[in-house]
Amino acid sequence: MVRGKTQMKRIENATSRQVTFSKRRNGLLKKAFELSVLCDAEVSLIIFSPKAKLYEFASSNMQDTIDRYLRHTKDRVSSKPVSEENLQHLKHEAANMMKKIEQLEASKRKLLGEGIGSCSIEELQQIEQQLEKSVKCIRARKTQVFKEQIEQLKQKEKALAAENKKLTEKWGSREIEDWSNKNQESGRGDEESSPSSEVETQLFIGLPCSSRK
Repeated sequence: MVRGKTQMKRIENATSRQVTFSKRRNGLLKKAFELSVLCDAEVSLIIFSPKAKLYEFASSNMQDTIDRYLRHTKDRVSSKPVSEENLQHLKHEAANMMKKIEQLEASKRKLLGEGIGSCSIEELQQIEQQLEKSVKCIRARKTQVFKEQIEQLKQKEKALAAENKKLTEKWGSREIEDWSNKNQESGRGDEESSPSSEVETQLFIGLPCSSRK
């Protein structure tokens, strides 16, 4: 079934609009990630939902990318004569950027548990879900690191066991040989220190002699 061409206008149905936003948002984030990996490009993407929920992607540090953008914009503006119209546009763009930065900072503080006194139940639930997702990723990475360390320790244990076996075979045979030599020398010493003695006996047959007066 061939899908019809999507009309570029606001979707009136709220459910359809939310579904379309989720699909397009995920696709856009995926494309940004692929662009950064395939082309080794520095990519930063900021999305705010109709309910002001923040979605972002940065191939490096988001704040560093924003600072780089501001410096580039400043250099580009300084290299060209600025008209009044361009100046107003730049001021408006800078104001929007500063507003987005403030929102990012506020979102960061909320994730740290700061400034959440004015948050609604929905906002608290969103923060909780983001934290649970982050903790899940951290625990998965922690488990992976533990497994790698355990595997390295097992390899070291095998290497030490093999080395211990070689040393045992080497020194064990030498000790047996030394023990055998000592026993042989001890046997010869006992033979020399124990001379044989011969006992001579005389046999007398007859009555014992008595003296006569």
